Amino acid sequence: MVPDDDEQLDARPGQFNMLSVWGVGEIAVSVSGIDRRRRVLYHTVRAVGAVSSALTQTRRGDTIGVRGPFGTSWEPTDGAGGDVVVVAGGVGLAPLRLAIMDTMTRTPPGRLFVLVGARSPGDLLFARELERWSRRPGVEVSVTVDRAGPDWSGQVGLVTGLVRRAGFDAANALALVCGPEPMMRFTTTALIDRGVAIGRIRLSLERNMKCGLGLCGHCQLGPLLLCRDGAVVGADRVGALLGVREL
Repeated sequence: MVPDDDEQLDARPGQFNMLSVWGVGEIAVSVSGIDRRRRVLYHTVRAVGAVSSALTQTRRGDTIGVRGPFGTSWEPTDGAGGDVVVVAGGVGLAPLRLAIMDTMTRTPPGRLFVLVGARSPGDLLFARELERWSRRPGVEVSVTVDRAGPDWSGQVGLVTGLVRRAGFDAANALALVCGPEPMMRFTTTALIDRGVAIGRIRLSLERNMKCGLGLCGHCQLGPLLLCRDGAVVGADRVGALLGVREL
């Protein structure tokens, strides 16, 4: 996505934009990449509704509306001095992509663990990048799928199993988690069981974000307005609220 004016494109890892298609509607979509030199902004969209389907049908040269960036960020550099553990479920890898790239360039580099779960090998996002990242010094990439075909030689099972087996130093680790809410709930438990402090676990939460400014109240989760107080929220701030389903 390239701006049609002189607007400067920028966002922090974990932030989102409101993307709109004229005559269809507007939705919140996390930023999955930035090329500041070429002034290009990347979003990863899966067609699950009217607006997301319309976005996936756009072509080069089409115009869409963009507002943002909004929300809080992962701030992965807070993990300096300890391991950073990124746990992604399904399309949850997209909002984490910038954090992974930022972490790989931090000083001192530390260790980075990228743990990814998907329904099937065909559902994996950024498969080539996962392979490239795995070859970088200090980066460990582990992938698992729920269902595997005959051509899959990797791990099969839940991403929580990767959390239990990964060799990170839990005492000083910073964990960044994004995926379906049941997955994040069980992953948080697995991380705490490994010894990661709940205050060092960050989650990306989503509700029905409409305004992006904390005014309309559609994205309320307990005391939080997720477009303003999220989408990245410390696990210690949400607790049992992860079990509250969106109406």
